[in-house]
Amino acid sequence: MDYTCQSETGKIQSLFIKRAQDAFVNDKHLEEHWQSLNYLEKPDFKNALAEYELFESILQQQGAEIYYLPHDESVNMDSIYCRDAAIATDKGMIICNMGKAGRMNEPAAERKAFEAHGIAVLGEIKAPGTVEGGDVAWLHENVLAIGYTYRTNEDGIRQMKALLEPLGIEVITVHLPHYKGPSDVFHLMSVLSPVDKDLAVIYSPLVPIVFRNLLLDRGYNLVEVPDEEFESMGCNVLALSPRNCLMADGNPKTKVALENAGCSVTVYKGSEISVKGGGGPTCLTRPVYRYS
Repeated sequence: MDYTCQSETGKIQSLFIKRAQDAFVNDKHLEEHWQSLNYLEKPDFKNALAEYELFESILQQQGAEIYYLPHDESVNMDSIYCRDAAIATDKGMIICNMGKAGRMNEPAAERKAFEAHGIAVLGEIKAPGTVEGGDVAWLHENVLAIGYTYRTNEDGIRQMKALLEPLGIEVITVHLPHYKGPSDVFHLMSVLSPVDKDLAVIYSPLVPIVFRNLLLDRGYNLVEVPDEEFESMGCNVLALSPRNCLMADGNPKTKVALENAGCSVTVYKGSEISVKGGGGPTCLTRPVYRYS
């Protein structure tokens, strides 16, 4: 089978994760950082380790090659959400420049890990440009959607286009609303999760009409997340393979809607590792290769 990095929905062949013990470190570390990083509450360290162990076991059962990002003194607890610091392409990783000041050191830390595993780097986003991986979603192997948000700015999008358009990749800019403002974690993938080449989970109230119509015009069927399941990350769904979905527990209506659309759904308890920090399963993983 062929591999590609330019997919959100093919079966995951390899990915990076960062264990809770290496990101959260200890209770003292959590106490020092949770408020400044705008977590809803301080995660319980012991329970977070237990939750992450189960989350990791689900990934292991898929048979993918898992690379582990190591503990790094230069980064903090947000580094558990390892998708955000880099973007995978078939020509190498794009190293991001974070829009959240407290996460500025994460891209360099991930770059060291990529290089240690012999993974090529295509380029990097440089100041004043900012791009976070949660604002980026592949709609097709040659079509990338990127959110214009408080975390990803106009100059960052310009740099992404400069890197990708010469490779024949169409870059679609999605202008997202203010919502809760600059301090909130609100990415494109807060409102969009492709789970197959023609199926996506979406929270329509915060999706621009132009982009929603574009998805429909390109043949996507949409699984709509109800209002009451948006804040509990009903829209943050990781495709382990086409229509084989992983999502945080506590979103029963979205789960049923996915199953009605022909998906299998695995849930994990994520009150400590996901809900309090606003990072679901897509945020907790940095897939590299998927089967195309």
